[in-house]
Amino acid sequence: TLQEYFEKLTDRTSWGKPAAALLGAFHMQAALGLGAIGGKDSMSGTFNDLHVPPTLVSFAVAPGKASEAVSQELKQAGNTLMLFGMPKDETGMPNLDVFKLHADFLYQEVKKGNIAAMKAVGHGGVAVTAAEMAFGNKLGVDFTTGTLPLPKYFGNFYGAIIVETAPELAEEYAKQPHTRILGTIGGEVMKVADTEISLEDLLRAYEKTLDPIFPRRAENLTGTIPVIAETEPKFRFAVKTAITRPKVFIPTMPGTNCEVDSARAFERAGVDTDIFIMRNRDAAELKESVEEMARRISRSQIVMFPGGFSAGDEPDGSGKFIAAVFRNAKLMEAMEELLHIRDGLVLGICNGFQALIKLGLVPYGEFKPLTEEAPTLTFNTIGRHLSHYVTTKVVSTKSPWLSLCRPGDLHSIPVSHGEGRFIASDEQIRALIANGQVATLYTDSEGHPTYDSRYNLNGSNWSVEGITSPDGRVLGKMGHTERNGANIAKNIYGNKFQPLLEAGVKYFKG
Repeated sequence: TLQEYFEKLTDRTSWGKPAAALLGAFHMQAALGLGAIGGKDSMSGTFNDLHVPPTLVSFAVAPGKASEAVSQELKQAGNTLMLFGMPKDETGMPNLDVFKLHADFLYQEVKKGNIAAMKAVGHGGVAVTAAEMAFGNKLGVDFTTGTLPLPKYFGNFYGAIIVETAPELAEEYAKQPHTRILGTIGGEVMKVADTEISLEDLLRAYEKTLDPIFPRRAENLTGTIPVIAETEPKFRFAVKTAITRPKVFIPTMPGTNCEVDSARAFERAGVDTDIFIMRNRDAAELKESVEEMARRISRSQIVMFPGGFSAGDEPDGSGKFIAAVFRNAKLMEAMEELLHIRDGLVLGICNGFQALIKLGLVPYGEFKPLTEEAPTLTFNTIGRHLSHYVTTKVVSTKSPWLSLCRPGDLHSIPVSHGEGRFIASDEQIRALIANGQVATLYTDSEGHPTYDSRYNLNGSNWSVEGITSPDGRVLGKMGHTERNGANIAKNIYGNKFQPLLEAGVKYFKG
């Protein structure tokens, strides 16, 4: 679909600009066999004697199989970087026959598994595009001297594609028309002709323009995190009566948004799920919803509090709306019966963790009034929402939820929150650790807990990511363990499967 911005149309010249854009768009659609499905109204970019540059914007979608998607970051030292170019005629029009030939060829090579990374050349040309590909895994490029004239590295080259592949395949690819080998991948520098620049310096330059306005990371907190001993229980968790197919109740409050992800993940683990949407348009609906939730909890073995922004994270902080609802006497009675009579389990992730800690179910294992001294979750040190993958480390498996993990296991987990910073006194955290209730920590890629904001994004005390109740049956954590599956975050390394839900199911099956 297309949208255009032009000056106010007053004469032959001004009318000719959108006409030329229209003809050019039609030419591209006809040549590529891609019809536009709609267009937005023209917008005048004129104010008094000021005019916008003539602009035609195309919004495009390329449907395809997720299993065939190739991410852009460079993957392996020793591989070859190649350019599939876009030739133009003397009028500046692209040779679309060559473009289609390249696209078809590369698609077949992707299906064969021969393409490690691929990115369309964007603004700034080959050099900038290659640098963006290099940042992710800190793998630089030694460009072959004489491949391109130096100005060509920085000139716009729209329609061209940069590809990473094995050296032996690169020699074959170079036989395709308008292709050339750019250089070899490896090291942490970009080398062009006689110039060598470290990726660290390039990345700093790339990020610094907007960092003063919209910081990517908070300032690192001071202090060191004591070594936290990794513990494993000397007993096995069990229920009195095995249940072949336990049921998970997922209460959905206004503003939560992870109930479907949570249900799908639990169902993959082999349980039935029961999503209930709480209605609160008036007092009668709220009363009916509370009574219905209590009934459904009594018929379930697991209660899962999903993530999201319940009640828009109001009043005065995230999770308080859920906590206020679940302090209803009927719901507290149903939850107490689930946990302490029927040996049930409770899990809260993100917004759900915030609710559990405000109810007292973690770390105390029972409903308790919220006091100023109690452990809590508060605003990230950067003061805004963060969405990122983090590395978390299992340090205690004193919980049915962690029975399929081992102390020291590292997982790559997505986080998405504005109030995920765990706050507790040193004495409280030491006591939780001694009782095996600190389940998981934010760490660097080597498994070291840290106050470095690149890894401990929200600035949690002692790098705590997840805690349990004293008996381990209630687990609260910030990372979205439920957000995993085939072809999700293919460009993220590490073990993205954390078997918490599977462990919860196994617990009930005996």
